Amino acid sequence: MSRDTHELDPAVLESSLKGKTLIVYWYLLQQPSHTVGIREVQRALKFSSPSIAVHHLEKLQDLGLVQKKITGEYTLEEEVKVGILKFFTRMGSFLVPRYLFFSVLFTSMLASYVFFCVAGQVIPNFYALAFGVVASVIFWVETARLWRAKPF
Repeated sequence: MSRDTHELDPAVLESSLKGKTLIVYWYLLQQPSHTVGIREVQRALKFSSPSIAVHHLEKLQDLGLVQKKITGEYTLEEEVKVGILKFFTRMGSFLVPRYLFFSVLFTSMLASYVFFCVAGQVIPNFYALAFGVVASVIFWVETARLWRAKPF
């Protein structure tokens, strides 16, 4: 019988969502509009046998994160933000690091500032340039670090 995820402590969810279980959950997060079968999960994640996919899907079902349909397929029931999932947001079927938005924002602001300074034939302020470059670099580094840390 599945438990309600609202009853589960985030620490319990975080300790349960690791390794291959997290990879299966990540895959399901990218497939929100349709159900997935055991063989589909096995092939997509390159598991050696369907029983591995079943084990992790049942583990997610016990946590109340997925639901098994009468047809034997699984569908995402609830999205939780624990562990590394806290640092990602959904854009359609893609999960992207939240820092990506700040990276794009600061880089765009810096590029716009430089463009308007050049267009207006004004010498850019050193401190504005330094702040823009430092902020852009920090956010891009953090974005790349999170992207590399994703489950797969």
